[in-house]
Amino acid sequence: MPTLLYSPASPYSAKVRMAARYLEITLKLDIALTPKIIATGEAPPELTGANPLGKIPTLVLDDGTAIFDSRAIMGELDRMSGNKLYPRPKDKRRKADILEAASDGLCDVLLAQVYERRMRPEEKVHTPWLDYQARKAERTFDWLEMEVPALRGRLHGGHFALAAALGYADLRFPELNWRRGRPRLRRFIARFAEAFPDYEVFKPS
Repeated sequence: MPTLLYSPASPYSAKVRMAARYLEITLKLDIALTPKIIATGEAPPELTGANPLGKIPTLVLDDGTAIFDSRAIMGELDRMSGNKLYPRPKDKRRKADILEAASDGLCDVLLAQVYERRMRPEEKVHTPWLDYQARKAERTFDWLEMEVPALRGRLHGGHFALAAALGYADLRFPELNWRRGRPRLRRFIARFAEAFPDYEVFKPS
């Protein structure tokens, strides 16, 4: 059984784990992954031997092939499921890909702020850099509010990416209160949790 090296707090890991779980349960597909929590800061050989970047999530297949990053893993899940994770019509697939890219990008700018504060001594934290990343995050939240799709029918990769990003914002940036003034995003996450009841278990934590 493939092994997924991950961190519970990682939104990219959450996206992959939610997608795999959804495909396994809702579509009754045999693509269960063996999850294994990894402390990336310790650069364990199990991780760096599979992924030279030492990043999670990393998916290790039964034959030893390692797949990274999260977007590549989502592609592998799509192939494993017989192309059930993303819409097949070209225009719908394009929208799903753009939603996933925006959601992952939101995670990127949020993580940039976390690492700036975590990795530097307090007196060396670069406030202009934090402000720059914060502005990008606000713009992306606003874009997502305008572009978030209605949840109808089967969930796809873009939905999982957005749910993971919003869960990460709740975990690390509760003071942002991304729900304020964004009713469509509020409605999305409520309906996503109805469509995927395991969200509370799999969201970044």
